[in-house]
Amino acid sequence: MSNHMFDAIRSAARPEATFIETLDGQVWTYERMLDFSARLAHVLTELAVRPGDRVAVQVDKSPQALMLYLACLRAGAVYLPLNTGYTTAELDYFIGDAEPRIVVTTPAAAEGLRAVAEKHGARVETLDDRGGGSLLEGVAGADAGFQDVPRGPDDLAAILYTSGTTGRSKGAMLTHDNLLSNALTLREYWRFTASDRLIHALPIFHTHGLFVASNVILLSGASMFFLPKFDADAVLRLMPRATALMGVPTFYVRLLQHPGLTRQAVAGMRLFVSGSAPLLAETHNRFREVTGHAILERYGMTETNMNTSNPYDGERIAGTVGFPLPGVSLRVVDPETGVPVATGETGMIEVKGPNVFKGYWRMPEKTEAEFRDDGFFITGDLGMIDAGGYVHIVGRGKDLVISGGYNVYPKEVETQIDELPGVIESAVIGVPHRDFGEGVTAVVVPEPGAALDEQTILKALEDRLARYKQPKRVIFVEELPRNTMGKVQKNILRQDYADLYQTADAS
Repeated sequence: MSNHMFDAIRSAARPEATFIETLDGQVWTYERMLDFSARLAHVLTELAVRPGDRVAVQVDKSPQALMLYLACLRAGAVYLPLNTGYTTAELDYFIGDAEPRIVVTTPAAAEGLRAVAEKHGARVETLDDRGGGSLLEGVAGADAGFQDVPRGPDDLAAILYTSGTTGRSKGAMLTHDNLLSNALTLREYWRFTASDRLIHALPIFHTHGLFVASNVILLSGASMFFLPKFDADAVLRLMPRATALMGVPTFYVRLLQHPGLTRQAVAGMRLFVSGSAPLLAETHNRFREVTGHAILERYGMTETNMNTSNPYDGERIAGTVGFPLPGVSLRVVDPETGVPVATGETGMIEVKGPNVFKGYWRMPEKTEAEFRDDGFFITGDLGMIDAGGYVHIVGRGKDLVISGGYNVYPKEVETQIDELPGVIESAVIGVPHRDFGEGVTAVVVPEPGAALDEQTILKALEDRLARYKQPKRVIFVEELPRNTMGKVQKNILRQDYADLYQTADAS
């Protein structure tokens, strides 16, 4: 029996080819990747990591951190990346729930985390972003001839915890074939070959940076510039030597603010991908004006990797996430009945395919509740499919506003607000209202110096939206709260303005 995921990586690797290049000049060839990950897999087994054991990792981004993911694949362990922003209290839940064999953290965080790890039976090892730490002390003396542990398509490769904005975080169980099938599909759909050079500026504790970006490059035998974080100056310096960039919308907003972004600067680039959060149509259109490139927006989630993508060849329509990927089935249904809705109507997005996760870790009841009898996964995302077959994401089901008995889809209202002069972006939420149940509320980020006030926006929306969809209040802020991947945290906004309509004179 082979190691399903790593065998595919190995088959694409040309030993002499560059896999990673860092800003400080480090070069990792595929031969070095194979050697280092083998030695690190030996270290893991010497630390009593057995097939199926979890390895929890909360470290800074580095080539060695990526090698740890590959070593876990080879050792048959289950890789558990954790957001570097999680606190010790949050880590206590994840470690207690996943029960990892070891917890890998930074030297600075090790002492504070040791008591938590030991309470749950885990051992703490360290890894820093310079390639030091206790985990790597035995790498040099380890054997480079590691025999990869047999793993089948259905064996677990990773557990990724959801953000948990509406309750307890859930561990999404991803199999070797979930990862491999999706990466191979994206490689073909986005036309990646061994000649590509990706600018990798994403974190690697998240699906986008770890599984989409890294796995696609590995399975293409391609290379990447491995940046510790996004830096517009560094990205623009690398573009003459690169062919692709994968990012979140914030990357493209920052690039558009940089005077160095010109058609000449991107002359060698063939692909710009955006995901993890909605890309404003204004950003999409402005980027095309400045560079001549249409950003390719796609749609995925922790539980499924990527589900849809705008076409590589063909029109990439702003505000849409394209078509279902080959092998992925997608439908939009009535959330209550599960009956598919008509073209152009909004409903719940459900997906099915080899990319869809195995279930939630130690939550069989939750797993059963999130899957239909025919195997479709209920994503929790509201969307619609237009007459051209393009998928539109309207918002999360939990973000739906029910005002006076009417359903209000925030995206529809946000689109109208964002088109108004002087508006950078907006977020529409529902908060408790004594008469309507929920009051439609707009939180708006204005352009600096814009002559905007609440009445100006409300007046402008009168002829654009039905009365029940119009915001009852407009609030102005300097910026919207976002998580590390750029998603607007509407749960925070709902908390901040929960009492907005509770006064006697509230409208």
